[in-house]
Amino acid sequence: MAPSIYTLEITPRLPQRLRRLEDLANNLYYSWRREVRHLFSLIDRDCWQQTGDNPRLFLQRVAQEKLDAVLDDPVFLADFDDACRHFDDYLAQPLSPEIAEKLQPNDLIAYFCAEYGFHESLPIYSGGLGILAGDHCKAASDVGLPFVSVGLLYRQGYFKQNIDAQGNQIASYLDLDFHTLPISPASDADGRAITVTIELPGRSVLARVWQVAVGRIRLILLDTDLPENSPNDRQITYRLYGGDRRTRIEQELVLGIGGVRALRALKLAPTAWHINEGHSAFQVLERMREHVQQGESAGMALEMVASSTVFTTHTPVPAGHDVFSAELVDEYFSAFWPKIGLSREDFFALGRQADDPGFNMTALALHGSRQHNGVSAIHGRVASEMASSFWPEVPASENPITHVTNGVHVDTFLARELSQLFNSLHRDWRWHLRDSEYWSFVDQIPPDRFWSVRSAIKAELLVDIRRRLSAQLAQDGMSDIRIERTLRYLQGGESDVLLVGFARRFATYKRANLLFRDRARLARLVADERRPVVFVFAGKAHPADEPGKALIREIWQIANEPEFHGRILLLEGYDMALARKLVAGCDVWLNNPEYPLEASGTSGQKAGLNGVLNLSVADGWWGEGYQRGNGVANGWSIKPYDRSFDHNYCDSEEASDLLTLLETEVIPMFFDRDHTGLPHRWIRYAKMAIRTILPQFNAARMVCDYIHHHYLPAAAHGRRLRVDSGQPAQGLEQFKQRVRAAWAGVSGRLISELPAQLHSTDTLELVVEVTLNGLKPEDLAVECLFGEVGLHDQWQTHTRFTATATPQPPASNRAIYRFALNTSLAGLQHFRFRLVPHHALQLHPYELGLMKWL
Repeated sequence: MAPSIYTLEITPRLPQRLRRLEDLANNLYYSWRREVRHLFSLIDRDCWQQTGDNPRLFLQRVAQEKLDAVLDDPVFLADFDDACRHFDDYLAQPLSPEIAEKLQPNDLIAYFCAEYGFHESLPIYSGGLGILAGDHCKAASDVGLPFVSVGLLYRQGYFKQNIDAQGNQIASYLDLDFHTLPISPASDADGRAITVTIELPGRSVLARVWQVAVGRIRLILLDTDLPENSPNDRQITYRLYGGDRRTRIEQELVLGIGGVRALRALKLAPTAWHINEGHSAFQVLERMREHVQQGESAGMALEMVASSTVFTTHTPVPAGHDVFSAELVDEYFSAFWPKIGLSREDFFALGRQADDPGFNMTALALHGSRQHNGVSAIHGRVASEMASSFWPEVPASENPITHVTNGVHVDTFLARELSQLFNSLHRDWRWHLRDSEYWSFVDQIPPDRFWSVRSAIKAELLVDIRRRLSAQLAQDGMSDIRIERTLRYLQGGESDVLLVGFARRFATYKRANLLFRDRARLARLVADERRPVVFVFAGKAHPADEPGKALIREIWQIANEPEFHGRILLLEGYDMALARKLVAGCDVWLNNPEYPLEASGTSGQKAGLNGVLNLSVADGWWGEGYQRGNGVANGWSIKPYDRSFDHNYCDSEEASDLLTLLETEVIPMFFDRDHTGLPHRWIRYAKMAIRTILPQFNAARMVCDYIHHHYLPAAAHGRRLRVDSGQPAQGLEQFKQRVRAAWAGVSGRLISELPAQLHSTDTLELVVEVTLNGLKPEDLAVECLFGEVGLHDQWQTHTRFTATATPQPPASNRAIYRFALNTSLAGLQHFRFRLVPHHALQLHPYELGLMKWL
């Protein structure tokens, strides 16, 4: 029998002079301020690394003598005082005047998401959605927005990844010790822990409410791992995206319904609600229940809820949208739909998309919101087409789905060396993140200084890659000689090798293996010893995604083939820490998704703002981000092939274009040096990348877009519908019922004669007669559209005119709509007419989805 091993943690006493280290450790401000994290590492670098860069855990584990020692270090104390002063100044910053003047005193935005990626010390994220949500919260804090975010606190975050000696991904999960996380239980005025109750079939589940300080905003997290719950119910929030469909619907019930109840328990009353992906859409039902409980009808309640709700969809892949079976929804909601005044049929209609019999969370989010957006211009168009059945008579290009292109949090992902460089040139650069003209100063940085900074960032990455791979390969049983052979191209100077990075989730549509379509050609490309190229891959596949895991095995196998040995490297353990190093230190960032399935792809934005050049298919954000002119560009763009052709053909052609760009532009430009070793053309490209990408694709711009185009309109629209005990909402709901009932019998015709010719100064008189079928004339509008028939017989409008009805006798079932047009148009013109419902309180003119062409 093996002897017992006992565990004892000896915690130091924090000296009074350093007491404010606790403030810094308990606010995720540290997740984007490197100088704060550096402060902890200065106390004890080894302990800092052993505690996973987690300030709170560090303060529990660091030796007392290490803390006492820095009390005698004037440099450390000066840095500590500076960090505390900057932290206090940050918390005290006023809201931007351009936003403050548009907010009402009680405005509050509530943001719901299933995962958040702030920093590796709080591992409650899996990938892009979570990192984006974290960046959104950080930018909201920077702006000073009245903002609260809501999510789940998982006992096990996303898995820890290892890759074995056969290239298999091994997933392992570690239970989080909540005492080591920068979180605290929420409590009421009497100091009692706040919990909320969520009704599940035959039982109630209790969820504890936690709070996280994120700069100037709060993150609210819910956790069901409580002794009052059954063992099964304690598991609901156990693992991020874990379990079966039953676990998933229970997680989303806790997030959506429990999240609303948590905000109420905290006495928070949001005026705008943001559903970030469909996982949290059950919040719509809970908020409807609150309104119905106050005596409102279900239809009126839905209008009230939807009026102040924003929904963002993040995936153009149908499989990425949660759909629950009718049987499961019956089980979990049969006792709920009577509480919101709905029949089973009407309840299921809220979650129905087209003829799908299941309950679709994206459908619920769309029905329960009046503002909807994708996350890039391309994705906005794709999302409009995917959701066209919700507005069946409206062209997809005109339906209510718009886009807000994602952005990334600059302070989180900008390399320390570049931040220091910008500080030395313009200390106020953080105040000008959205000012494109301001960033022209980057072009004035001397080439040698710029290249020196970029080389230092890359050198740090090369050291880290060598360290990681040495441990990884040794663990797989590789000999020291073979490890050195594998890493031989990383041993020279940082300018001696072109480093191409690919790091993201291993999903098949992201085509991590596109580079290997023509292996013989790739082998010739990497065989040039005079111009060495190394490709570095990293990323996780979902544990249930067998095709994604097969991609990892394929790349591992290729990396071990003789012609690619040392030229293709595959890193395990992908997380935020590794991601920050890769996006900053590589020379080229590779992204080759299958068009148009990349919603945004923010890793390329993180790379670009660091001066890393994107080599990407023109999908997601890169469709907007790629710029070229005057002999310089901010990267390279691969034009996607028409997917109406054979997909295998498209993949082959795009792979060929990728290799051609590497052979003819990327590699020659990188190794084209002057007598001092400077690649001047490459430096111009890298500067243009920073100058064009940083001010356009940062999270400050993204959040300000949401504020101006979504949050403020949502809050204002909600206020309009709530006045006079909700009479406007009731009127709007009655209008919609009236129009839907009468729409089949509504028709119109042009009754005025058209002149064959018109002079440019003449007025064009047009008269349309509409059969109302019981509607009021003011319930409808007639639109006259000038345009042309484009590709695929699609009508393209370039000028729009709208007419409302002229007064008619009260008993008339017809109405006249007149146009008197003085246009500046010239030449042969084409125009059409259409009828649309009209109400002043519609947030979008076509939100009913009804439209008739004459």
